[in-house]
Amino acid sequence: MATTSSEAKVSLKLLIDTKAKRVLFAEAGKDFVDFLFNLLQLPVRTVVRLLTEQTMVGTLGNLYESIENMNETYFQSNQTKDSVLKPKAPFSATQIPLLSLEGSGSLRYYTCPSNPSNSNSSCYGQYQYHEYVAHNAGAKCPTCKNSFSREMQYVAAANEVAAVGEGGFVKGVVTYMVMDDLVVTPMSTISSITMLNKFNVKEVGALEERVVDMGMPEVW
Repeated sequence: MATTSSEAKVSLKLLIDTKAKRVLFAEAGKDFVDFLFNLLQLPVRTVVRLLTEQTMVGTLGNLYESIENMNETYFQSNQTKDSVLKPKAPFSATQIPLLSLEGSGSLRYYTCPSNPSNSNSSCYGQYQYHEYVAHNAGAKCPTCKNSFSREMQYVAAANEVAAVGEGGFVKGVVTYMVMDDLVVTPMSTISSITMLNKFNVKEVGALEERVVDMGMPEVW
């Protein structure tokens, strides 16, 4: 059974300065970082890419720059920085975990109907095959002009599963630091100490860890 977006949750560990009453940063796993990187797969990435470094301000610019600055050793073996920053294929919000209406494992493929309305369809016959598929039911076949309505079953080859690994963009063996302005960096002891110095934290005893769950309501 597919998990709906309302059920999907990712956990973040927040480091809070209780004295200053502010969140210093969030400790996040690959699920949340993949979600952030997926946001740049939406059409807004085109606008971000057209902006110069001088005018690319705000959280989207920070997120874009974080990916540019991240070492590619943190990316999955089948992904590169360009696969996030310069994707070749159009991307839909329904394919992003936490934004989709269904879980990420429920991606569907459709092709021409078994009983097309057009009896002269060149895509239908005992010895013929369907050349086109689409993620959305209702798309028009370029050949027979029928609407795609028959769902196809996708089966991954063993070597394909091995190549993809965990899926997503970044590796899951790493913990990431996410700032409130969406700057993302791999987390380490040194980076944590650097951030405490940056925020001028004097009393370590005033720091508090708090785990929060992020779902679709929090994302929107």
